Amino acid sequence: MVPCGAVLWRRLLRKRWVLGVVFGLSLVYFITSTFKQEERMVRDRNLLQVQEHEQPIMWKVKFSSGNSSQLSNQCRNSVQGKLLITDELGYICERKDLLVNGCCNVNVASTRLYSCDSCLPNGCCSVYEYCVSCCLQPSKQHLLERFLNRAAIAFQNLFMAVEDHFELCLAKCRTSSQSVQHENTYRDPIAKYCYGEYPPELLPV
Repeated sequence: MVPCGAVLWRRLLRKRWVLGVVFGLSLVYFITSTFKQEERMVRDRNLLQVQEHEQPIMWKVKFSSGNSSQLSNQCRNSVQGKLLITDELGYICERKDLLVNGCCNVNVASTRLYSCDSCLPNGCCSVYEYCVSCCLQPSKQHLLERFLNRAAIAFQNLFMAVEDHFELCLAKCRTSSQSVQHENTYRDPIAKYCYGEYPPELLPV
């Protein structure tokens, strides 16, 4: 025996007006959800525009020379170089001359301070570690501040994370979309690490 309720339900679903009501309710739900989603997108877009045009980006980069690393005789450094290392004080040295505290051994003749070897006048260098060392010169502070003041919103995620001059130079000297053209070719295949305000000139096509 089929339950009486099930029979009535089946007969009810066969009626066109019931199907019309179900379809109408589904359509209303769909339209309402779409409008709500559109309102959220417009509100978020307006919020981003307000932040972009009315509120300057609050960069937190510090250009202080007396940091905690110096006081504790510990140094952060550029880490990745196989042959050369630059520490946060601006010294560049051979990896073998790196001390256990992360600082370059300043008593070695080959250790240099704020060295711009391999760097061009436009602030682009062929060696990453020289780029970082040159960028750490105190005289480069104003150049870096100008860059941050003009940095597009697209760079916000990259540079908002840095907290001081050293971290800014590490990030700035890494190759990025500013260093390439056509997404796969370096603007300058030799001097591709740049701390300067502007990317290298585009190579002729």
